[in-house]
Amino acid sequence: MTVRNPLRPRHRAKPKGNILENLINPIDRLSETMFSILIMLFFTLVYRVNQYPSFTFYENQETIISNMILGALITVISWGFFDGVMYALFSLLERSEKHRLLKSIQTADDDATAVEVIADELDYILEPITKEDQRTSLYQNILGFLRNSQPQNINFKREDFTAILGHVFVAVIAIIPSMIPLVIFRQNVELAIRSSNIVSFAVLFISGYQWGKYTGVAPWKTGMLITAVGVLTVIIGILLGG
Repeated sequence: MTVRNPLRPRHRAKPKGNILENLINPIDRLSETMFSILIMLFFTLVYRVNQYPSFTFYENQETIISNMILGALITVISWGFFDGVMYALFSLLERSEKHRLLKSIQTADDDATAVEVIADELDYILEPITKEDQRTSLYQNILGFLRNSQPQNINFKREDFTAILGHVFVAVIAIIPSMIPLVIFRQNVELAIRSSNIVSFAVLFISGYQWGKYTGVAPWKTGMLITAVGVLTVIIGILLGG
């Protein structure tokens, strides 16, 4: 049975739309956005815990804000790069599994064994909606198509590297709205952090709403659920001194 990662897409759609859509698919884009915002929330809370009560002793609180923005950017960029690399590795694994499947089919002792290999791969999808004779006929047709197919080389592709860049780009873009209050209220660290948290909640809700809309799961409920996670994060941070 082929190894499947439920957190990653089975295939990539052909590039279409804007540049961002060509770099990273919608689900990964939304998940990258939500994780980056959560990281931003954690970072501002932890930063405050580490610095408190030294905020009051800085004559120029813009220094604190500058350090916070720089630290948040470095953290989020590192996360986006790591997540992008993992995406590329999972894509490589998926291609290697397809290569293994094709090789198993082409080196089978006979057609019946090859059909069993195909069935092992597709039954979990087709069994609930087809009859056995229909699946057997389909698998035989697939076998005829794959018998002389040439396997693709297993290596990294250009799309893997652009996907890494796409993850980093989305991770950075996602936290820009949350950084705007830090810049506007840079002379008042307390107000800047709390305002940034509020903006982060709004971005989480929008991302959760879009996630629900894309997957067909109650957009408002999904948005509220994701936002609740962020709010709970801040509440816990405040109780701990953040």
